Amino acid sequence: MLPEKKQILVVDDEANLRRVLAAQLSRDGYEVHTAEDGEEGIAFLKEHHIDLVLTDLRMPKVDGMDLLRASLRDDPSRPVVMITAYGTVDNAVEALKTGAFDYITKPADQAEVRMVVKKALRTRDLERADATRDLPQAPHIRSESTRFGIIGESQAIQDLYSILERVADTPTTVLIAGESGTGKELVARALHDNSSRRERPFIKVNCAAIPKDLMESELFGYERGAFTGAVGSKPGRFELASGGTLFLDEIGEIPNEMQVKLLRVLQESEFERVGGIKTIRVDVRLVAATNRDLKREIAAGTFREDLFYRLNVVPITLPALRERKSDVPHLAAHFVAKFNARLKKNVEGVEPDALERLTSYEWPGNIRELENVIERAVLFADGQRIRVEDLPEDVRLGRSQTAATGVSLTAAHPVHEGNNGPDSSAGQAPAGAERRGTEGLKEQVKAAMSKLERDLIERALKQTNGNVTHAARLLKISRKGLQLKMKELNLRERDPD
Repeated sequence: MLPEKKQILVVDDEANLRRVLAAQLSRDGYEVHTAEDGEEGIAFLKEHHIDLVLTDLRMPKVDGMDLLRASLRDDPSRPVVMITAYGTVDNAVEALKTGAFDYITKPADQAEVRMVVKKALRTRDLERADATRDLPQAPHIRSESTRFGIIGESQAIQDLYSILERVADTPTTVLIAGESGTGKELVARALHDNSSRRERPFIKVNCAAIPKDLMESELFGYERGAFTGAVGSKPGRFELASGGTLFLDEIGEIPNEMQVKLLRVLQESEFERVGGIKTIRVDVRLVAATNRDLKREIAAGTFREDLFYRLNVVPITLPALRERKSDVPHLAAHFVAKFNARLKKNVEGVEPDALERLTSYEWPGNIRELENVIERAVLFADGQRIRVEDLPEDVRLGRSQTAATGVSLTAAHPVHEGNNGPDSSAGQAPAGAERRGTEGLKEQVKAAMSKLERDLIERALKQTNGNVTHAARLLKISRKGLQLKMKELNLRERDPD
């Protein structure tokens, strides 16, 4: 892993606002880049790895909506936050429906900017470790293997298709359960896209990414002056989703006091904004998801039983990938096609012995882990097909990373401190032996990491014919970050052949 600052692109035609936002976000520990209009912003995204885009809605040449669409085409998981002086519900719905993460009204309040950016980046990090997104169908997958945007022919997936056929075009509340990485958001989108609400907003909220004290204002909105930093009124997610679908991911993370208010909305379809007195009625189809055992949470007193039964009208439990291994070949072919297009490669498929390893692996990270493995294999494959040697060691050996090591460094090398004190010799090796062993371990780890980093960088440069900018994009780090790492490893830049 190459640790680095999160990369943020600020796009605004007002030079003063660009400077203010760049200065604030830099103080918050981010690496900030700026562009003065959408056209320049789109060009920048093509050449650099960016974790979040903060863009004005109204700009000359290319506006914020066009920039949003271009960003979604390049990286659907990258959050885009809109800045607008025209902060109406209609504008917010249009941007959010298109795929924006959130919006901020001018004048941009520092506390709100900080909160929205932090929430957006945390949501992106959580989604990278969670369900796969809705992906285009691979051209060589048989059509019967893909329905509702979901790939698979196993009995578990056939049962899922049957439920979606019955439930999608209804207003019924659905609770999706499953391990991280099994595709809960994909199912939620399928429910929305195959309903009569498909032309209305699909609004998603990752409850795990929202601080508890901000949960109410996030869901129900707030009025001006409701709290410090509330310089204007803002609708919540329920209001923005009216007429469409609201997807509450990680519903088990909602604090107990908010569960009561959520129950009321589900029962009565009405609420008040924070600091407001006007009752707002909405027409929202709610889909919730969790990777927790909510019945166990009820027994522990952390989740309300009445809310659970209100959510659990139609339960859908997604199988882990290890329970549907017959779908691995279809998913692998799908991801090969996806990353061929994204990485400009021409890998034809997976060798039979490599496919056997993929199928026999237990996939603790589920579909997300399989997707990451295929992306890396496509990136570094030297032949026309993915071979066993292109797969990670854990997959080749058929074991998870934790099972592969089978030992805890903390347990194997306990730190002797506390009551014994640093000078105590009770139960310890001869003086200096533990220190030498620890230093040896650290040196070995450091050397191994340097070797791995050098190998990854050299292979990325080879794949991009020495183009540092393109290599940085493949490695998902900034160009500057790659140059610094190359200097550290004494790797020279070279002109493309």
